[in-house]
Parts: sequence; structure tokens; C-alpha cells
Amino acid sequence: MTPLDWLITIAPLLLVLAVGLYSRRHVRGVADFMSGGRSADRYLLCIAGGELQAGAVVFVALFEVLSHSGFALGWWGWLAGPIGLIVSISGFVVYRYRETRAMTLAQFFELRYSKRFRLFTGFLGFFAGILNFGIIPAVGARCLAYFWGFPEHVAILGVPCPTYVLMMGLFLSISLFVALSGGLVTVMIVNCLEGIVAQLFYIVIIVALLTTFDWSQIVTVLQDRPPGHSFLNPFDSSGVKDFNVWYVLMGLVISIYGTMAWQNAAGYQGAALNPHEARMGGLLGRWREMGKSATVTLLGICAMTFLAHHDFSAQAAAVGDEVARISDPNVQNQMRMPIAVSHLLPVGVKGVLCAIFLMGVFGGDATHLHSWGSIFVQDVLVPLRKKPFGPKQHLFVLRCSIGGVALFAFLFGALYRQVDYIAMWWAVTCAIYVGGIGAVIIGGLYWKKGTTAGAWAALFAGSTLSVGGILARQLHPHFPLNGTQISFIACLTAMTLYVAVSLLTSREDFNMDRLLHRGAYARTDEVAKAAASPAPAPRGAWLGRLIGFDENFSRGDKWIAGLLFGWSSLFTLIFLVGTTWYFVSPWSAALWPSFWHVVSFVLPVFFAVVTGLWFTWGGVRGMRRFFARLRNERVNHLDDGTVKDHQNLDERERAA
Repeated sequence: MTPLDWLITIAPLLLVLAVGLYSRRHVRGVADFMSGGRSADRYLLCIAGGELQAGAVVFVALFEVLSHSGFALGWWGWLAGPIGLIVSISGFVVYRYRETRAMTLAQFFELRYSKRFRLFTGFLGFFAGILNFGIIPAVGARCLAYFWGFPEHVAILGVPCPTYVLMMGLFLSISLFVALSGGLVTVMIVNCLEGIVAQLFYIVIIVALLTTFDWSQIVTVLQDRPPGHSFLNPFDSSGVKDFNVWYVLMGLVISIYGTMAWQNAAGYQGAALNPHEARMGGLLGRWREMGKSATVTLLGICAMTFLAHHDFSAQAAAVGDEVARISDPNVQNQMRMPIAVSHLLPVGVKGVLCAIFLMGVFGGDATHLHSWGSIFVQDVLVPLRKKPFGPKQHLFVLRCSIGGVALFAFLFGALYRQVDYIAMWWAVTCAIYVGGIGAVIIGGLYWKKGTTAGAWAALFAGSTLSVGGILARQLHPHFPLNGTQISFIACLTAMTLYVAVSLLTSREDFNMDRLLHRGAYARTDEVAKAAASPAPAPRGAWLGRLIGFDENFSRGDKWIAGLLFGWSSLFTLIFLVGTTWYFVSPWSAALWPSFWHVVSFVLPVFFAVVTGLWFTWGGVRGMRRFFARLRNERVNHLDDGTVKDHQNLDERERAA
């Protein structure tokens, strides 16, 4: 790292933290701290939420997948594209959840099921969440320690201490400061600013890589694979373990089943201005993701080329020497590509990537700390109290809980020895909670006959199978199922039990209008605004109905969603035609490099530039309007997550 690299790394962070400090003055109640006063528009939600997936640990996890599957996995992923988009455009789960006005998922469970179910799911979600989060600060700190070329240990009073542990403590302290200062208001603003800067920095990295590496060098490395393990030809990748077509298909079912179930960004899920803005924020996130995915893919492929191509053998030898000095073999494999990236980037661009890593670490860790700390208070302590917290006391307890999560993450990251892929660890720890909870969410929002007994049955079955899978993998190294397969089986079992037990125990239909604030229970202050002068749907608009358009979609919204759906459908069509064609008359091996060059580089790079400019404008506008709404907000201190008789406390008092 040169002085220029350090300057580029630190300058945007100082700007972001300064603006984050300014935002704390807008927190006046629990709803502000927990859900940003429910005042965020689509661009603020999209950019801030996307920063959760931009930290160093995410890059490392994606590098792991890429180094095992190359481009081949992407081919099978196109099969699921339109299905996932229809789920997003329709606002599946997201829209109805926002209508409940719950600030946490377990609060919704008390509204829909019972207080005991809220308590249990609140604690279970908290437990699974802190386990899932436990490795993230450690991997991020370790990645940056090796990226910067720091020694593996430093001596403190003559006692050797792992360098990453010290860095992890520093990073967690900064993230904790962000989360404590203004809750979700500060977290969202900091993440949005970081996301805007990162979008522009992605373009710089892409340009640098394209001028450093020639496509012919990349192809030479990617083609050097044994039969059955191709990085280019998906039909010659049957020997790739874990990351294959079944990984994609099972992942699609799990992702739909578990829509919004994982609570690592719980505050964002209730922060939207209205249900339609929540839906549009998710859709815009798919456009924005194209820029980041292009950067990550290009970085990973170039790192693989740097390590294996003879043109870079001298520099790669230096990487090998650094990796050899790492004592843990698992960490060696995990850090090989990040260390390679640190060697291949030119001066200045290395600082740009460091800034992205650090901003992602602070933004992502702050979001996790806020979510898991808040969930413990809102869904364990609040339901147990006979008398609600006072406003100041409530905010104090929330801050203490967030600090406790940070302490746990530090101790866990320092002591736990990771032996599995990051992606697999996330899949299994998520399944402890999501394995049973997906059926409970979907049934609770969409089925009036769903019962508390059905919810308990689904939860216990899904969680038991998931935890059993974790233990089996730890105790038996040759256990035949990986994390994704364990999650898939748990999901199917939970869905079946939810339906069966609910049908056996249902005595009366649940009042869904009251839950969703519809009909006689509608709130005039939060009615989703329909599109300006929306035209009635023509009789033949079957495609719009299929995709999920409703009266809230303006003409611009329809363009945003329709183009995204068309783009995804195009690649699904390529998949179907290409697969059929290949089995009738297999493609020449020479076609695959050219195909992936266009699909994975040319087009994504174009979108990285377009979305960088587009979302910079949208993010600045979203932050300005967010602060304006908070200034005009009327704070209701009864809006603190307390539920009585299946109603939020502020609504119950208002009705009385």
C-alpha cells in the first residue's frame, strides 16, 4: 500500500462517518431507531440494503464459489431467473409484511399467532443470527490483514497475538459506533453513501483490470481443467462438487420459501415509506447488483489468471510465498485469491478496492449489529415485560444489546476455527431458523386457516433437521449431504407439516383485514399511493398480470420491472435453446470462451457504468427526501413493537 492508496482508502470513510454523525440528530423515538421512521424511499432502501453484500467477506465467499465452478454455474442459474423476478415484482411476502407495520418478523408472529411463539422465534432467530454473523468480522479482518501484507502475528507485551484479531476489534468498534449513534437512521445513511461511492469505484476497478489482462490469457487458464470440471462448458462440469445445477435449483426453492425470513437486515424490512416502495426497492436492487457482480467476477477471474498464467509467474511466486506463511491450511485456501488481488492491482486502484472492502465491512457489520441486537430486545425482552419500556429506557436497552452482540462476534471470531466454505456455513446457520420459519411466514400472510399449532410444528421440524445436519457434518466428515441439501429437505418438511397440522387444528378463519390494515382497518396515513392517473389495464394485458403489475405501478415502474423481466427471460431463453442445441449437436469448445466474454464481461461492464450513474442520482435524492420526512414526522412513543390482543399497541390505543 502506497500513501496514495491509503489516502484513497481513508478519504471516503471520513466523509461517510461525518454524514453519519449528522444523521443521529433525527432519531427521536423507537420507531426511528428501529425502522428509520418508516420514511425510506426505493433508492435509499436499494442502495443501503445492497451495501450489506459488499463487504470483504462477501468478496471472499464469492471468490470461493468462482474458484470451484468458474462460469459454468452461471449457465444453470439462468434457469431460475424469471421465476425469482416474478416473485420480486409481485411483492411476494415483502408487500404484505410491510402492511402489518411490524418492526421485526417475530412481532408479526405475535400479531398472527401468539406471544409464546414470538418469544421462541425471537430467541431462535437471534441465536441463529449471531452464529451466522460470528465468522463475518473475522473473515473480513483476516482478508484485509493479508491484503495489506501485515504479518500473521504481532507481539503485545511479548505475547504473540493474531493480527486479524486486533483489526477485527478495531473494525467492530467503528461499526458499533455507527449502529449505536442513530440506529437505522445512521446505518441507512452511512450505507447509502458508501454504496454511491462504491458504484463509482467499481467502474475504476473494471477499467484497470481490462487494461492489465488480455482475454486470451484468461481463456488459457480457464480451459486448463480436467474432464468433468470445466470452468467454461456447463455440460462438462458434472464433477464439480457442491456448486452445480442442483445447487442452483435447490437454492431457488429455498430462496422463494425463505423470502424475507432471514433477519440480518430486519430494520430495512419495515423502513419503507409504503409497501409499494418496499417492493420497488427490491427490484431496483437487481439492476444495481449487475455492476457489483461484474466487478467481483472480473476480479476473481483475473486473480485465477494471475496465479496460473506463465506471463505472471514471477508475481505469482510472491503470492505463493505469502500464502505459505499462513499456518492454517483452511485459511491458506480462503486467502489465496484476496492476496493475489492485492498483488495484481496497480497503485491507486488497490486503494479503491480497499475503500470498497472497508466501507462494506463497516456498513455490513453495523447492519448486522443493529438487527440482531434489536431483535433480542424487541422479541425477547419486550414481550416479557408487563409494562412497556419508557422511550429513553427502551433506546438505552437497545444500545446495550447491540453492544453485547459486538462482544460476542469478537470472541466468536477470535476462537472459532472455520472448516467449511463461507457460503455453506451461511446456508446451514440460516437454516436453523429459516428451515422452519418460511412456511410460517407465507402461511401467516396468505392463508387465513394457518394456525399456531401448524406454525410450531413447521418450526420444530425445520430447525431440528437443520441442526441435526450441522452436527452430522461436524461429526462425520463424509456425511453425504452439504449445507444446501440439508436446507432443502428441512424446507419441504416444514411446509408439509404447516399445511397438515393447520388443517387439523383450524377452528375459525383469522382476521386478515385487521392484520394487513385493509378494508375497515385501513390507515389513511400509510395508504400506498397509486400511480399518478393510472390507466386501467387493457383486457389483453395478461403479461402484466403474470409479472405482477398492480394499480400502484406507474409507467416508470412498469418500465423498470418489465425491462428487468425481459432481460432475465432473454437469458432463460438462451439457456433453453442452448441446452437443447447442445444435446442435439454439441457446441464446439471454441465457442464457449467467446460466449462468456460477451455475457460475463461486455454486457455487465456496460451495466456497471449505467447503474453507477443512475443510482448515484437516485441515492442523493432519496437521502434528501428521507431527512425531510423525518423533520416533519409526528413521533408516537407507543409505536415501540409492543403487541396486545393481536394488535400493535399504538393502533389499539388509537382505536380505543
